[in-house]
Amino acid sequence: MRLPGVPPALPALLLLLPLLAPLLGTGAPAELRVRVRLPDGQVTEESLQADSDADSISLELRKPDGTLVSFTADFKKDVKIFRALILGELEKGQSQFQALCFVTQLQHNEIIPSEAMAKLRQKNPRAVRQAEEVRGLEHLHMDVAVNFSQGALLSPHLHNVCAEAVDAIFTRQEDVRFWLEQGVDSSVFEALPKASEQAELPRCGQVGDRGKPCVCRYGLSLAWYPCMLKYCHSRDRPTPYKCGIRSCQKSYSFDFYVPQRQLCLWDEDP
Repeated sequence: MRLPGVPPALPALLLLLPLLAPLLGTGAPAELRVRVRLPDGQVTEESLQADSDADSISLELRKPDGTLVSFTADFKKDVKIFRALILGELEKGQSQFQALCFVTQLQHNEIIPSEAMAKLRQKNPRAVRQAEEVRGLEHLHMDVAVNFSQGALLSPHLHNVCAEAVDAIFTRQEDVRFWLEQGVDSSVFEALPKASEQAELPRCGQVGDRGKPCVCRYGLSLAWYPCMLKYCHSRDRPTPYKCGIRSCQKSYSFDFYVPQRQLCLWDEDP
């Protein structure tokens, strides 16, 4: 069934349905579950939540190896949080899982606004979504630690999202400078070995001794997310109106200091 004013040629992917907004009420986050194709071709379910009151968006998906990846966008604080819960290798002496959090500045044109995300619906829940646009790999050097106990001063979402990663929350000097200018207290951030010192450390994949410090690399991908709004034209309306979304895929690579090789067993690259 097509809504009046929506062109019949519009792809039957995800539509913005403003008429349904009053049914959502206020205060409760809206959730959408979609099936997405990962870069390796496998299919998984992705959960997207939007809270227009808190002005935030969260995305979560499970990779085929069991890793749980989440992304949180806090528009009020200009903060985005990536979290990975990586299943441990018990036979190698690891705990049941290992958590990592990477926190960087949110650019508002990276993803659609929370109020638009809250109105997303899909016509065919069984359809497998594939991103229309593949954005380039972003490589980030995470050279500052975030103090979990003070994390709420940076974003109220950090305590929840990074609760399992108390000692593994990382950000960058350039992001710290931006947040300090916005009035965030310096107690939120803790120094890691200086970049010059880290540059002398080997990549973890080159270290045999599991007790030695090294620079770890972790990569993750957001396989499908609404990155832009689409606008339609109609004879009945004098100006373009929101009628759908454009989807993107983006991959990230994070380099960060670990005091022991044991904390980076997945990094086997030479």
